[in-house]
Amino acid sequence: MSCQRCERFICYECSTPGAVGFLCPEDSKDRVKIQKANFQKSALSATPLTFALIGINVVVYLLQQIFPNLIEFLLYSNVGSSSEYGSIIRVFTSAFAHSNSQITHIAFNMLSLYILGSQIEPILGRWRFLTLYFFSILGGGLGYLMLATEFGYVVGASGAVFGLMGAYLVFLIVLKLNTSQMFLIIGINLVLGFLPGIAWQAHLGGLIVGAATGYVLVSARKTERKTIEILSLIGIAVGLVVIWFIANAPVNALYS
Repeated sequence: MSCQRCERFICYECSTPGAVGFLCPEDSKDRVKIQKANFQKSALSATPLTFALIGINVVVYLLQQIFPNLIEFLLYSNVGSSSEYGSIIRVFTSAFAHSNSQITHIAFNMLSLYILGSQIEPILGRWRFLTLYFFSILGGGLGYLMLATEFGYVVGASGAVFGLMGAYLVFLIVLKLNTSQMFLIIGINLVLGFLPGIAWQAHLGGLIVGAATGYVLVSARKTERKTIEILSLIGIAVGLVVIWFIANAPVNALYS
């Protein structure tokens, strides 16, 4: 037989099958290898902020195991903003702290953050996702401040996670996709939030604020509506801050 490229005669034992016909040993070494393009991003490159948030939570938890009193400097308590424990900064620091003794607390929160973040961050992009996350944290703190009837303290990323749940549910509704499974997940988690030792108020607050923020982000996702999106987010931020100051104001000051 002859080589398909150089047309030299070759024996069957020396031939190499080509795309068409056979190639001699010399030409077979020069064949160009064609590799399939891989357009799929790795999980880390597709959702870097989700992994970063999980990493911060895990690092803080490990530090809590080394320094058990660290939680005292991170927790949020509904004692009013005049106390350090009730400051708005504590709302955000408490979202990265978890129970020292119950590893399931951080485990479930981080699993939920990974599942939801891997779906939402690619849709919104990094900075919109981060905005949604921190708005939900503040919503969770406000929920606990306004709805908790007794003084206590909270730690954990649950408020932010519920905010992501609320936003994802809104995405499904706006995009006219099946919402039954998401309604079931949120319902189960809300019911479990009424178990002793769990702050359902933070869950509800995060869910409401996350849903409102998610609606703004998904409904104004077109380029020409960018101004509307920015103004709406500013409006939500201002509204949350105003509610914060009103909820922290002394009762006598409200009626003076």
